[in-house]
Amino acid sequence: MKNRRSFLISLVVAGLSAPLRSWAQPAARMPRVGLLSFASPKPQIPRPIAVFLQAIRELGYIDGQTIVIDFRWAEGKSERLTELAAGLVRDKVNVIVATGDAPIRAALRATSTIPIVMATSGDAVGAGFVASLARPGGNVTGMTAIAPELSAKRLQMVKELLPGAARVAVLWSPNDPVHAFDWTHMQAAERTIGIRMQSIELRSAEDLDSALAGLARTRTDALVVLHNSLIREQRERILDFAAKSKTPAMYETGEYVDAGGLMAYGVTHADLFRRSASHVDKILKGAKPADIPVEQPTRLELVLNRRAATALGIAIPPALLLRADRVVE
Repeated sequence: MKNRRSFLISLVVAGLSAPLRSWAQPAARMPRVGLLSFASPKPQIPRPIAVFLQAIRELGYIDGQTIVIDFRWAEGKSERLTELAAGLVRDKVNVIVATGDAPIRAALRATSTIPIVMATSGDAVGAGFVASLARPGGNVTGMTAIAPELSAKRLQMVKELLPGAARVAVLWSPNDPVHAFDWTHMQAAERTIGIRMQSIELRSAEDLDSALAGLARTRTDALVVLHNSLIREQRERILDFAAKSKTPAMYETGEYVDAGGLMAYGVTHADLFRRSASHVDKILKGAKPADIPVEQPTRLELVLNRRAATALGIAIPPALLLRADRVVE
């Protein structure tokens, strides 16, 4: 009888403890995506990153409920990227989204196993990020923004807008391989287009004052501003200089024109960021970055600012207006 009672008690205890053990088991870990950016979230998150976040939501992920987005901002300080990338690795994120060449390099230095999605990159093959666009290999995939023909087209559009332009300054970063690539292509085109170029080099944010001072001393008919994270962080000062010095300027992305610039022609970076969200989705569902082809730009955008043209005393040719994707009034 005693043995039977002990047996029944053990059954009851086992029945009570079983659900307790199941309740005590940790919930499944939500996927964690680290977003590594050279930029600053202030005064607001850059538009391409906002577009990426919207695309993630449209794919069914809700930050804090079905996914965790871990933002790491370098705030324009490239020396911070290495530690920020290492922090994401320590936090064991499932994917790192790197928003440009410098963040991609930092992420690659930090890990060779965690998948890295390039929200945008320059020459991904030439920089050694991937083996090829079709077969990336390694732990990197994503988007590339390189389009060699755009460099000459920007110069042609400047000449179309300003037929008398003979000297054009180019603000670029010699440390950026893509900028070096673009500069070479522009040099090859300048004689055909009928202009002479002047190099205005920006290696760090601290160089901007001397670069703009050099530009102010030089008599140029127009300015072409190449785009990367370093130059984007100085966008307001560059736009302010162009407006105050009455210098017609061509930019690479429409965000400069939306902020008051004259004209822009280039890859729609927001579209690259939007499309990179699908790479993150594929990886979280089990795909390997080595097997996901790197995608190239599919959308180019010409943006003109009629108000800025009026302030500069420039009449935009009708043919150029007809080709514009957007005109800021």
